Formats: sequence, C-alpha cells, structure tokens
Amino acid sequence: MKNIADLFFPRSWQKILSQSLSYSAIATAGLVASILMVSGKVNAQTPQPVNTDEVNNYAQAVLAMEPARQQAFDEIKKIIGGSEIPKIICNDAKTISTLPKKAQDVAVNYCTRSQKIVEDNGLTIIRFNQITLNLQSDENLKRQVYNRLLTIQNSAKPR
Repeated sequence: MKNIADLFFPRSWQKILSQSLSYSAIATAGLVASILMVSGKVNAQTPQPVNTDEVNNYAQAVLAMEPARQQAFDEIKKIIGGSEIPKIICNDAKTISTLPKKAQDVAVNYCTRSQKIVEDNGLTIIRFNQITLNLQSDENLKRQVYNRLLTIQNSAKPR
C-alpha cells in the first residue's frame, strides 16, 4: 500500500520537503534565541562542548517546541495586528509586559510549555540556550543538529 505522501509528491519532492522541515527546525532554534526565547541569560564564557546525547535532546526539544512556537507567534501576531512582534524573552518580564494582556497570556503559556518540553527532553533551560548560542557560530554543531533533525523526522514518517 502506498503512503499518502507517495500519492501526492514524488520521492524527489518528499526529500526536498523533508530537508525544508529540517532547515525550518534549525531556523526555529535561531528564532527561539531571538523571539519567544525560552528563558535565562547565558553567561559569556567559552562554549562547553555538546555531546551526542545533548544534540539528540536538543533536536527532539526543538521539534517538539516548533508547533507551540508557531501557534504562539501566530496568535500574538493576530492580537497585535500588523505591527512587528517585539523580541520576547521568557524570563524578562519587561519584554512580555509591553504586549497587550491577551498576548502576554499567550507568551507566558508558550514559555511555560517550552520550558517543560526542554526539561522533558533532558536539558536544562540554561544548557538549551547555551547550545542555541553555540549553533550561531559552530558549523560542526549545526551539521550535527541538522543531521539529527533529519534522522528524527525520517524515523517518525509512516512507512
């Protein structure tokens, strides 16, 4: 029996879509660092090496957070209308308090859910944010996370 994706998309398109989702997830990591940041300031220090388990946990957390992040972003965008969404950092009350009350509720709910997702995936918020910052300058780490995202997404696809 053919997979539904096989009926609508040829294999070459499926591969492109899969890669796009992974790129999206990596981009999400960057967005998490800038908009709707999970929490916590990360001390400026020498980056601590990221082990294989942390790469896996990070990728799992990013993928699990993405639907909630997108939903929160969309809801806040609707609430504030056409204006640009400001940078929102979960542990910085000032960034949340500038939003309208309904948008504040959405942001706080997202932050709470994201923190739980990160912790459920075996990372502390501080470590998650350290890895996010490391991704911005470490091409090897980016590749590792990207490959892990692809593996997770491909293993989740029905066969």
